[in-house]
Amino acid sequence: MQPGAGNLITDVPGLRVGNASDSAVKTGVSVLVGDSPFTAGVHVMGGAPGTRETDLLAPDKTVEQVDGLVLSGGSAFGLDAGSGVADGLRDMGRGFDVGGMRVPIVPAAILFDLHNGGDKEWRENPYKRLGREALAAAATTFEIGSTGAGTGATTAQLKGGLGSASVVLPNGVTVGALVAVNALGSAIVGDGPAFWAAPWEVSEEFGGRGPATRYPDPHLPVTKLGTHRNTTIGIVACDAVLSQAQCTRMATAAHDGFARALVPSHTPMDGDLIFAAATGAREMNDPVSDTLMIGHAAAICMARAIARGIFAATAAPGDPLPTWRLQFG
Repeated sequence: MQPGAGNLITDVPGLRVGNASDSAVKTGVSVLVGDSPFTAGVHVMGGAPGTRETDLLAPDKTVEQVDGLVLSGGSAFGLDAGSGVADGLRDMGRGFDVGGMRVPIVPAAILFDLHNGGDKEWRENPYKRLGREALAAAATTFEIGSTGAGTGATTAQLKGGLGSASVVLPNGVTVGALVAVNALGSAIVGDGPAFWAAPWEVSEEFGGRGPATRYPDPHLPVTKLGTHRNTTIGIVACDAVLSQAQCTRMATAAHDGFARALVPSHTPMDGDLIFAAATGAREMNDPVSDTLMIGHAAAICMARAIARGIFAATAAPGDPLPTWRLQFG
């Protein structure tokens, strides 16, 4: 199986991604929007999450579709990005109709990037502005690496970043992932350069170095424990018809991608979270086997997206950690 045309989550027809960054603050926002509302779910595995409007994504809640999903830096300050996106969507006439009043439904999640060398002494929270800018930039093509919610991200040894990947399944369903990698743990094996995600790499998309030939003691993982600048947040999406419960299952399965690409993952100091989105453009032929394959593909795409985000990261003045490319060429 091969990726879609762009190897991006926007290979799922009807989806767009927008990024906005503030280089002085070393932070940013990424937004996923659809041509129309889409069914969504969420699953949280980390011990320190920061979220907005995730309760309504539970399978027993009334509203099953959302207008956008937001990934943001800034810790709790970054939740204000959702307000900027909601304002922009309302200006577009988007939102859940409540007696003639349009209310955009915009779940959001944040990562902690407040100790990454950027200027955090702002007089006005910048995240609402960044949310609006990211929404305005939404397109089917977008940059990965040190942009959007991955602008100021870090891992245990290297600069983190924003990654994305996709795959087209034999049944015609397209699955994609988008992730901002700011993990407590490491994406590389030992001192590198091999990625933990190497067994799932497609066409040398993150350097083609292959799997590691030597592995350190797995009981002694490399972490940035004590720095309190963690959390990996992501989105998986497909164009199949899925219920809210099935979206939740896809998000749950996709967490395997975190565990394959980051060691350790889902720690008490990470707020690891994955949203799931389904546009409903393609009927499933076999709901049982198709949902299994969609979840499995989502996990693989997520692992690949994590490595791609770190591989694509670029250096900036004041970075506390090197990029993969500076370290390994």
